[in-house]
Amino acid sequence: MLLVNQIRENFAGVLAGLQKRNFPNAEAVLNQAVALDELRKSTQSERDQIQSESNAISKEIGTLMREGRAEEAVKIKEKTAELKIQVKDLEEQNSKAEADLIALLYTIPNVPHISVPAGKSADDNEVVLENGAIPTLYEGKLPHWDLIKKYDIIDFDLGNKISGAGFPVYKGKGARLQRALINFFLDEALEQGYYEIQPPILVNEDSGYGTGQLPDKEGQMYYAGADNLYLIPTGEVPITNIYRDVILSESDLPIKNVGHSPCFRREAGSWGAHVRGLNRLHQFDKVEIVQITHPDKSYETLESMSTYVQGLLQKLELPYRVLRLCGGDMGFTSALTYDMEVFSAAQERWLEVSSVSNFETYQSNRLKLRFRGDDKKTQLAHSLNGSALALPRIVASILENNQTPEGIMMPKVLQPYLGFDRIS
Repeated sequence: MLLVNQIRENFAGVLAGLQKRNFPNAEAVLNQAVALDELRKSTQSERDQIQSESNAISKEIGTLMREGRAEEAVKIKEKTAELKIQVKDLEEQNSKAEADLIALLYTIPNVPHISVPAGKSADDNEVVLENGAIPTLYEGKLPHWDLIKKYDIIDFDLGNKISGAGFPVYKGKGARLQRALINFFLDEALEQGYYEIQPPILVNEDSGYGTGQLPDKEGQMYYAGADNLYLIPTGEVPITNIYRDVILSESDLPIKNVGHSPCFRREAGSWGAHVRGLNRLHQFDKVEIVQITHPDKSYETLESMSTYVQGLLQKLELPYRVLRLCGGDMGFTSALTYDMEVFSAAQERWLEVSSVSNFETYQSNRLKLRFRGDDKKTQLAHSLNGSALALPRIVASILENNQTPEGIMMPKVLQPYLGFDRIS
């Protein structure tokens, strides 16, 4: 969440950023936050003043009692009782103001970086670059949802029988392709200095609040009510929460973690070709990269993470483009996000396969994730994460872009992992 001082000291800048996001009633919400912070401070100050007065009177009572002046001590004691009531009342007011302030801050999204374009939807995102040639397919080309039936490698009907819509069953070479991609992505990350984590796939409420899924995205998360746990929407949640309530040393930075996990999303979208087949699922696998960095280095880190993800797409021989998301299409917690999209030749459309985001201090403020510098002072770290990569649309694009009348050719970089060069 935003820092209150950030709002107070740069009210106009924060307001302009939220307006770029099309955040409703931005000015009124920010004014309310400042007012609650003023109330919190004033009640705390008044409470401290009265408590100090009460403490002084208590000392005086002790002195009077030792001097045998009991009657005077009793009269003064009545005053301390009144002050204690005032202190309790002010403490309650202060606690309520602080709770109301935190609840309000949870509803305010992150302030976009200055480079984020204004806009209301995906149509307003900025294309940063495109790479790779769009493949020309043979006349009988098929979309991946027909290819998987033709070669019997992924079964949506079985998944629907076992679980429901959006839970596919991967079979034979389809399952081996999943495993090959996961191992390839993990191996590539390890070569780049990432440290592998295998996180839990259920998290508690504190973890959801720590990375910003709560209270913003409850409706998109599967909830195990008996234990008050949530199935993770992405590996970012448990991996970043490793550092909740942690004070790092500046020498520990940057921290680079990678982890593979299944991911779960309740809202899989509406009907239509754009969400058909593997385009949008309730359960899918993803390899996630997470970095914790010094604030001075986070945007340099974001660019390097974007370049790294692009390198994976180049090795998979997939045409892709990079988008800088506009204010209206950014995630709630992000300050700047790059989306990577691959071109799916049979569908003849771009498919998002990765988002790489810098959250600046938005998550670390919730997490109380800090580091201590050489001057022994602590400050909030910056957190970043990226998909490297999400599997379903990568699989869809590999299948569609590499289909031939003789079968589906596999990218050369995957063949050592697969043990075969084509699906036929």
